[in-house]
Amino acid sequence: MAMNIERIEEGDLDNNQDNNHAKSREENSDFKSVMAKWGLLLLNCMFSAVGTIGGPILLRLYFLHGGGRKWISSALQTAGFPIILIPLAFLYSRDRKTIGVSKFFASPKLLLSAAVIGVLLGLETFMYSYGLSFLPVSTSSLLISTQLVFTACFAFVMVRQKFTPYSINAVVLMTLGSILLAIRKNGDRPPGVTTSQYLLGFIFSIVAAGLAGFILPCTEVAYAKSSKPMTYCLVLQFQFCMTFFATVFCAVGMFVNNDFSAMLREASEYELGATKYYMVLVSSAIVWQLMFVGTLGIIFCTSSLFSGVITATLLPLTEIAAVIIFHEKFTGEKGMALAMGLWGFTSYFYGSYKETQKQTQTNLEVKT
Repeated sequence: MAMNIERIEEGDLDNNQDNNHAKSREENSDFKSVMAKWGLLLLNCMFSAVGTIGGPILLRLYFLHGGGRKWISSALQTAGFPIILIPLAFLYSRDRKTIGVSKFFASPKLLLSAAVIGVLLGLETFMYSYGLSFLPVSTSSLLISTQLVFTACFAFVMVRQKFTPYSINAVVLMTLGSILLAIRKNGDRPPGVTTSQYLLGFIFSIVAAGLAGFILPCTEVAYAKSSKPMTYCLVLQFQFCMTFFATVFCAVGMFVNNDFSAMLREASEYELGATKYYMVLVSSAIVWQLMFVGTLGIIFCTSSLFSGVITATLLPLTEIAAVIIFHEKFTGEKGMALAMGLWGFTSYFYGSYKETQKQTQTNLEVKT
């Protein structure tokens, strides 16, 4: 009898040890999963930063030194889509044996959504390019930063985005920063730009911000309604399809406007020379594509609202870059707006961190 009791006790001890080991493995797995997600989010934020800051600078460089084709500049923002094939080829060679070919490729429904959003994106890039052709980078960035307000409104309606005190604080701070930047903007009209052109640039930039604010929640809805669980491979395929159709949309505009035949003449007359003309075009296409990689990746990791917050946070940094490169004025209002943008980003980031921490703790409690 004593031997049986000892065996039972030893068995119970072994079971407890096994349970503890299993629990420890689950906790480690959850921790690694969270860390991997934060690492992917950080990487996409870096891509978004490169594109959001570098894209407008290169596009403005195109306009300042003799470039004037709106449809060409629009196509530049999406024409870098072939570079997406590089990571897709790597992921395909790595995953085809483990998950299978059928699970790797996106469903026709998801690609159709990407195509529709791509047409909207093509229209948005044209509006943005038209506005930037007549406005300083700092002013254009100010107007585009209102995208956050549009994103917040559309996300609330379309994806039932839950607002926390942290996210509300971020939206309010960044909106106030944009309004603050609007003060004393009457004297920033570039030389050679008429009042009507400046006004058109202003209007087109606001429309572009509205379209961008609509596209982000649409992308989140497309992810949510995908027939397959969303992976980063599917995100890249979605981006490839979206930017492909956006480029096709812009290419049609280029054809109608005879921009293909005008490119050679524009290159020969470019103030920096034909070689640098093509360098500006190619580098612009690559940098803008990095921005889209980052934006869609951020939506995949978090939400469309957070993607809008990141963009709004980076725009004041774009203004600083414009001040350094193009010698645009950096006023006290811009400095205050930058501080408010960083404050708003910190608020949203801290709120997201607390929410993730709370969700992780809840999952652990459910498992125990």
